[in-house]
Amino acid sequence: MNSKERCLAAINGTPADRAPVFPLLMFFAQDRLGVTYRQFATDGRVTAEAQLKALEDYGFDAVTACTDAFRLTADLGAEMVYPEDGPPHSAGPLVRTVQDLGALRRPDPGAGRMADRALAVRQMASAVADRCLVLGWIDMPFAEACNVCHLSDFMMMMYDRPAMAHQVLEFLTDIVIDFALSQLAAGAHMLGAGDAAASLISPEFYREFALPYEQRVCQAIRDAGGMTKLHICGNTTSLLADMATCGAELYNLDHMVDFAAARDVYDAAGVCFKGNIDPVTDMLQATPGQCRARCFECLDLARDSRFMLSPGCEVPAATTDEVFTTFCQAPRAFVESR
Repeated sequence: MNSKERCLAAINGTPADRAPVFPLLMFFAQDRLGVTYRQFATDGRVTAEAQLKALEDYGFDAVTACTDAFRLTADLGAEMVYPEDGPPHSAGPLVRTVQDLGALRRPDPGAGRMADRALAVRQMASAVADRCLVLGWIDMPFAEACNVCHLSDFMMMMYDRPAMAHQVLEFLTDIVIDFALSQLAAGAHMLGAGDAAASLISPEFYREFALPYEQRVCQAIRDAGGMTKLHICGNTTSLLADMATCGAELYNLDHMVDFAAARDVYDAAGVCFKGNIDPVTDMLQATPGQCRARCFECLDLARDSRFMLSPGCEVPAATTDEVFTTFCQAPRAFVESR
């Protein structure tokens, strides 16, 4: 059974030799390749090289073309900042008024920073073919609205100008779908879909301002033959049941959420989830033995579930090779220990 087959078995709830290992690597992959973060985030060839090197060195089951959340914002014309050793970000809000929104035009996903991510996907897919699950990356419309308007401004817009908030979300949803489909065309099997800012809002606001747009994106990806991983880091305890209705095939679970409670929600929904190793306590600050023990705990709790082993979010660059190798080998070791 190869890595892609193993991941699909977990998603579909069919037997597999072990649970898949599915880390999110950004700073870790960049660090191990020995390039600056600016190089990693601005050249799709370097993004792909870093991910493929990590795959070769550590042997996990899925690679992800993720570097930062500001591809779409950049292609809409935002003034961008490209730090040498950190993720790109916009210098200020692109949209403050209805007039600002009306001045924007739907960008071509075949140009600019969106095209650079598709290049990374294409190179990764070409290198691994169907041996490994290949993920592109998008951010969901709610997250993109927080990028385009800036986080605090969009949060206030939901209260003060909800009609405009929906106008922004409607405009961005079509662009997010364009971006997703361009990465599927480049060879991605699945889109990682970030919506981290959604962890900051109430279930009521999530159902109004985030979930309907997530559902549209997931449906468009499915209609095009792809899959979606919903990635909302943070404490999503109050959102779990609603999140499970968005239509994604895979759900990321951060370490702040009780594993068993989330497992019960996802089991009832008949969907696959991954998590929820604490990237700091269980990886960065852990010994190999401590990391293995926590991995075994998650694997045992999810023994009857559709499950992939994963950190709750990104693996810190300073995590030792010994600990990360232990994490990657944990599902096989767990099976052998039984």
